[in-house]
Amino acid sequence: MQLSKLFTKTLREAPADELAINAQLLIRGGFVFKNSAGVYSLLPLGWRVIQKIANIIREEMNAIDGQEMLMPTLIEKKYMEPTARWDLEVGYFAKAKSEKEAGFVLGWSHEEVLTSIAAKYISSYKDLPFAAYQIQTKFRHEARAKSGMLRGREFMMKDLYSFHSSQNDLDLYYEKSRKAYHKVFERCGLKAIYTVAAGGVFTDKFTHEFQVISEVGEDTILVCSQCEYAENKEITKLKAGDGCPKCNSKVSEFKSIEVGNIFDNGTRYSTALGLEFTDESGNKQPVVMGAYGIGLGRVMGTVIEIHNDKNGIIWPENIAPYKVQLIQLSGGEDEAHKIYEALKEEGVEVLFDDRDDKSAGEKFADADLIGCPVRIVVSKKTLEKGSVEVKKRSEKEATLVALDKLLASMI
Repeated sequence: MQLSKLFTKTLREAPADELAINAQLLIRGGFVFKNSAGVYSLLPLGWRVIQKIANIIREEMNAIDGQEMLMPTLIEKKYMEPTARWDLEVGYFAKAKSEKEAGFVLGWSHEEVLTSIAAKYISSYKDLPFAAYQIQTKFRHEARAKSGMLRGREFMMKDLYSFHSSQNDLDLYYEKSRKAYHKVFERCGLKAIYTVAAGGVFTDKFTHEFQVISEVGEDTILVCSQCEYAENKEITKLKAGDGCPKCNSKVSEFKSIEVGNIFDNGTRYSTALGLEFTDESGNKQPVVMGAYGIGLGRVMGTVIEIHNDKNGIIWPENIAPYKVQLIQLSGGEDEAHKIYEALKEEGVEVLFDDRDDKSAGEKFADADLIGCPVRIVVSKKTLEKGSVEVKKRSEKEATLVALDKLLASMI
């Protein structure tokens, strides 16, 4: 992509009403546009990042036999009433202007919808287990929408639901999901800590969150320094300095950001919505269920909170909008275009700063702000040495790379 043709522009100053680093850098870098509190448009650069996060999630969910589908955003009242979740304040209710009462809610979670669908297809233990997921927009009434992409009213989420004939089978899948989630976050450049937590409006059992330590986090967790066993402060009896219940090493207190969660729903939804199967003895049994969520925008925002410096974003390569930001300076225009075309032919994702109305300093500042993993500079000065300047965003020093070795070094 040529930067001269890219929709959006960088901003010199951060918006005055945004305190979170992720929001400041995403807006300044032209990744998102803030429409309202907690509501953002994903611009071309931001959408590329979200798509890459989504593809990582897809690969890992497919690897544990998840099947992708898509459910409606409008959820009718009849689905939510049996589980007593219709009147919860978390939802945005939808009605036509001519209607007195809302008959639908904008989807904030889809346990009831998929349970009702599954009831039409599951009849025997031979139909179990199975797991289905979607990546879709969710709507939740956040009274305190803040922290940029970390707490929104409209956001993209991966929600997977699993269906089992026994608690033991759910426990096995729960463990598979835990491992898959760690792979997702590691591939996105995050170290997530598996944390015991409360169930909120989803289940009355303890659940598990994946927490990333960060001073801007809204959660507080107690973590063992040795085995990394962790509990959310909301449910724990532990205090900093106490012995870990697993290994007796000391636990410490940290602020953290929740990037994902998994829930043991048991038979709560299947009992309420009549989802049963016939077991091997011919008896009717309620299906045992689990639910598993990851907020894509929250992952993106958390990555920025962790990977940044005073100049901008430092994207991990797996989710960077482009691998390379190529900059042409005076005297290097023709060669820069040749390099751009050669990189594209080799399948290297490249953002080409071909703008002729920006100074070298402005181009360097934008490259640091946008945060692609590699910066290549082509100028008269570098070409006189038969080279280009290559600098990794995560490093301070640049090096000269010979023109005839550049492509090989980027593949």
